[in-house]
Order: sequence, then C-alpha cells, then structure tokens
Amino acid sequence: MASSSNDEEQNLENMFEDYFEQQIEVMYNNIVDYQPTVPRRRAYIERNREEGHNRLWNDYFSEEPTYPPHYFRRRFRMNRSLFTGIFNCFSNEVPYFQHRRDAVGRFGLSPLQKCTAAIRMLAYGCAGDMVDEYLRMGETTALLCLEKFTEGIIDLYGEEYLRRPTPEDLQRLLDIGEVRGFPGMIGSIDCTLNDINVLDRSPVFDDNIYGRAPRVEFTVNGHKYHRAYYLTDGIYPKWPTFIQSISIPQGPKDVLFAERQEAARKDVERAFGVLQARFAIVRNPALLWEKEKISNIIRACIILHNMIVEEERDGYTRYNISEFVE
Repeated sequence: MASSSNDEEQNLENMFEDYFEQQIEVMYNNIVDYQPTVPRRRAYIERNREEGHNRLWNDYFSEEPTYPPHYFRRRFRMNRSLFTGIFNCFSNEVPYFQHRRDAVGRFGLSPLQKCTAAIRMLAYGCAGDMVDEYLRMGETTALLCLEKFTEGIIDLYGEEYLRRPTPEDLQRLLDIGEVRGFPGMIGSIDCTLNDINVLDRSPVFDDNIYGRAPRVEFTVNGHKYHRAYYLTDGIYPKWPTFIQSISIPQGPKDVLFAERQEAARKDVERAFGVLQARFAIVRNPALLWEKEKISNIIRACIILHNMIVEEERDGYTRYNISEFVE
C-alpha cells in the first residue's frame, strides 16, 4: 500500500510540473505575440552640408581654386567650362537639382554637390557612400543623384548628342576616311555581342534597308560610287555597305589592304576603350539592379563622351581640319 501511495504522489507531481511548464510557455508566447513592435527610425547624422559645398567651391570653382585645371579635368573627366554649363542647365531645368529650403528653412544640398556626386560615381564607378566624407551626402541621396542626373542628361542633351550624323558630321568623316586611304568610309562596326545579332538589334542600318541612306559621291580607281560604307570583320554579311578585310591575303596589295583595313577598323574598339577609361562605371559591376537605370547610365555616359569629344576635338585630332574646308 505504501509503494502504491508513493507512485500516485510521483505521478501527481509530474503532472503538475508538466501543466506548470505548459502554462508558462503559453504565457510567454502570448507576451511575445501581443508585444507592440517599435518602429525603427533611421539615425540622423548632421553632416554639415554647407561645409561640403564651401569646400567643393573653394577647391575647384572659386577665382583662385586649390586645384589647377588639369586636376579638374582628370577628376571630373571634362573641362570646367563644360561641367559649369551642364550644372547651370540642371539648376534651371531639372527640379531635383534646384537649390531649395527644407521644412525648417535650411537650404538642402546644393546643385553643385549633387552634380559632382553623380559625376564622381560615373567617373570612378564607386559606391554611393564613397562621396559622403567629401561632399557630406548620404549613400541613398548619392544614388538618387546618380539616377536623376542620368535621366536629366538624356532628357536635356540626348536629342542633340545621340542624333543621326548631320551633313557636316558626315563630310568630316568622309574627309578623314579619305586621308586614311578609304574614300567613302564613314566608320566601322563592331560589337561585344555576336556580330550577326547586331543587325537585328541595332537601327544603324535601317536607313540602308529602307533607302534613306545619305547620298555621297566618291571615286575609287576611276569608278564613281554614291553610297558610303563601313569597315567590318568577316562575320558580317556580304553587303555593299560592308567592306571586309582579306582573311588570307595573296600578294603585296592584298597584304597592304588587310593591314590598313584592320588598323582602321580598330577605331570602334578604341572608342569603346576610351569610354570605359573615362567612365569606370561602364566596366565595373552594376551598382543598380533595375535594367532601366543601368540603360540610362550607359546612354548618359555616351552622351557625356560625345559632349567632351565635341568640345575637345580640335585639341587632339590627328588631322588638320582646315585642309578639308575647301
């Protein structure tokens, strides 16, 4: 009888402990489930943005800047006159880059800081927080500046600097091509994709296909021609507008032609190499995920590149343009 009584007491004790543990667990879960979530607030950092603007102005834009013009050219990828023109245009035409006061009456980041942040990210391919210490700008704001800057470049300058060649542009290309031994040449074609797919993706040849190609006149070996052409490699179709190299040249003439054609055809690769060297964001891994934003970055870099070339062309061209005036 005593053994039976002890067993009953032990069972009751075990049941009580189990019940007690279950109740404690239920109470804990209820406390966790009904505990209100406290919203996390982003920490505010007083960056003293006015100091960032003043430092930037004194370093590059004052009457006696700290850094000479060649430092500006290297770090902004363009001369100060061109950058100042872009900056003034953005200040007047793009609302995001206009200098405004916030809710407490304090001026926000200056248009100069915003444009500089975007240019530095394009030029160096750096992350958004890399411009924080110098320009006093947070990472999120820097990325937004890059997005708005590329959109603004396309809207304000895309129509002019992504246009079809004007008659003056075309004549200049023809003159330079003739000096290089290829009269009637207006450029070369190459692509990082499969070259055949370029014909389906690019509108470059639409004018040729639909009969809207510009009419030109040039003479080769006593024969007159009326349609310009491009230099290509051997993978492109045998079109009259494509002049390809000779894969297995036979004789001195063929060897000379192949050498000159392949040398001139490298222009397009060199141009893309210059674009990558000028704007490192083109060759670095993408900083943004959206395809549209990545596309805008590439288009904006091409537009800026064309603007720089237009302004500096006379300073580094290998040919005397005055020879072509007549």
